[in-house]
Amino acid sequence: MNDCVRPLSARGKSVKDDWRAWLPEAKAVVFNKQVHELESSYVMLSVSLDEAIELRQLGQPGKSLQAVGITSSLCRLLTHALGGLLRALSEHAKHYGTIPNAAPFDPANFQGQKGQRSARMSNLLNHVLLSQRLQFLHKVGTLVEMVEDLGKDFRHAAEDLAEGLTVNPKEMWDEVDTDHYDLNTCLREAIVVLKSFLIALPQSQLGTFQDTVREQSEPQETVASRQGLIHHRRTTTIAGE
Repeated sequence: MNDCVRPLSARGKSVKDDWRAWLPEAKAVVFNKQVHELESSYVMLSVSLDEAIELRQLGQPGKSLQAVGITSSLCRLLTHALGGLLRALSEHAKHYGTIPNAAPFDPANFQGQKGQRSARMSNLLNHVLLSQRLQFLHKVGTLVEMVEDLGKDFRHAAEDLAEGLTVNPKEMWDEVDTDHYDLNTCLREAIVVLKSFLIALPQSQLGTFQDTVREQSEPQETVASRQGLIHHRRTTTIAGE
């Protein structure tokens, strides 16, 4: 789409201004819905992990390992929903040229070395990206990578603990605790990014964005199944010609 026909955005002066800004009712509904779904997934993970850690501290290793095993699937639910939203933000911004504000990461908000390193590298690259749009896309892309990596590390550590496969349980407990902390940071960053995105998003594109979120949030097996069905239909049609 050419720049001359893109609807003008209503981007604020800064991310802080965006965060304080009022959203029109339709955008507020979308924002609140997305935040509620993400927060619900996070709370389920957080409560379950806290229970597992508490059981361990109370000297009940069997129950604590059983409890931490449950967190693996809860982590997957959170990272899938969070990753889907972030991918939708990126896809829409690329396709429609949406230009939201984006603030640099603060490495101090991450507990793990991997998260801190990703934040620092992102900020360094941010200095050479002159376009506000590229800065936004880069930040969202970095968040997607962080969420995927943290989710994998958390699940592997939780599953190894639950199955008794680790020779250093303390290290794995520290891993799930740190990954949980940094996933929470990614969630907070994503919520702020979403608000700035909705501020800049033309009202006429709100429905399209919601469709993209749903598409990007579909389970991978559903997408694969649909693609297989399409392929089967095409094959059948060709064979019947």
